[in-house]
Amino acid sequence: MTEFPARYQTALRVAAWLGLAFVAMATLSPLGLRPTTGWPPSIERFLAFALVGGLFAAAYPRYILFAAAIVLGAALLFEILQVLAPSRHGRLFDAAVKLSGGTVGLIAGWLAVRWMPRR
Repeated sequence: MTEFPARYQTALRVAAWLGLAFVAMATLSPLGLRPTTGWPPSIERFLAFALVGGLFAAAYPRYILFAAAIVLGAALLFEILQVLAPSRHGRLFDAAVKLSGGTVGLIAGWLAVRWMPRR
């Protein structure tokens, strides 16, 4: 399996963790502070987790199970934490959308790195 050069690998890892932090903020902040795109919320959720999943898979291609545990675990954890937030609500459907997006992103990112030309 190929990997990106070290400087790109570091940038990917920083982007992956910052992306996850942004998703956490958007998911757990009060509803009025949640950024929106104007798209349906399910599409936003799916795409957010697909992007984060792709970043984690590309950043940690040799540790894809670690990347999956972080992304999919975060999807579940964020949904559970929404139950505790007074202005938010966690729903099983939302968790399924986040898990689906994260899985698609993980697979796409892992395949992109795997099919990358070898140096």
